[in-house]
Amino acid sequence: MSVFLLRRLAVFAVTLAVASVLVFAVLELLPGDVAQVMLGDTATPESLAALRAKLGLDRPALHRYTDWIVAYAQGRTADSYSYGTPTAELIVERLQVTLPLAALAMVLTTVLALAAGVYAASRHHRLGDVGVMALSQLGIAIPSFWFAILLILLFAVKLQWVSAGGFPGWSANDGGGWVQGLAALALPALALALVQAAILARVTRSAVLEVMREDYVRTARAKGLSRRATLWKHVLRNAMIPVLTIMGLQFANLITGTIVVENVFVLPGIGRLVFQAIANRDLVVVRDVVMLLVAVVVVVNFAVDVLYALVDPRLRAER
Repeated sequence: MSVFLLRRLAVFAVTLAVASVLVFAVLELLPGDVAQVMLGDTATPESLAALRAKLGLDRPALHRYTDWIVAYAQGRTADSYSYGTPTAELIVERLQVTLPLAALAMVLTTVLALAAGVYAASRHHRLGDVGVMALSQLGIAIPSFWFAILLILLFAVKLQWVSAGGFPGWSANDGGGWVQGLAALALPALALALVQAAILARVTRSAVLEVMREDYVRTARAKGLSRRATLWKHVLRNAMIPVLTIMGLQFANLITGTIVVENVFVLPGIGRLVFQAIANRDLVVVRDVVMLLVAVVVVVNFAVDVLYALVDPRLRAER
């Protein structure tokens, strides 16, 4: 297993290095001038040149890339062009909304998907199986932002149970609290979870059906173990190996997928920050946020590989 983990660590490092080069190169190739956007069309050439020098835009691209990577690895970030504060402070502030939203969506995804997948597998080729598969296909076909709009129309406009958007904050001093904060994230998390749960439910169903054909499952049933106990104690545990892989990928997708949903619900998370930075051509913020999202995806995938190695005895046997 140690060889397996070393290989994954090597892939982890190479992926981050290549991603950093691509992120920097793509932003460098974007048309437009940051100094021109900040000073406006009436700016003089002298003032534009002075601002480019202040921002370090007149330096060679290789030097700027090296300085960015070294500082980023040390936890130091440049100041935002628009806000005038380090991008790390902006990102940490916005992650207080994005991370709880992604975590809540992952919990809802897991609960809905496992229940639906096991239910469909236990009723293979019957009405329950067909219904779950039809609903999951519908969930895959409809994007999360459309679910978000439908949820707003139903629960905020029609029933008026919750507000249509906004975030009260986690602190009572800000007029919010944990209860109010979770309530504000409930609909966005559900909109994200519906799509991911539809995918995970189909994977769970296929994995459970495959395990149910194994000899030890028939032995457990022959010993008198009930069908429900066999499903939850023996079948689901062994079927979790492929399910864990998909869950890891989905958690990374949920973090990156919040960008669109946060804008639908007007949540002050990473998604809103990215959209505002793009509108203001604040490439420092865009660069650091995109690199953070890449790192999150890679780290989550590495953690899934570690869990996979712990769960799958075949990988432990390679040691």
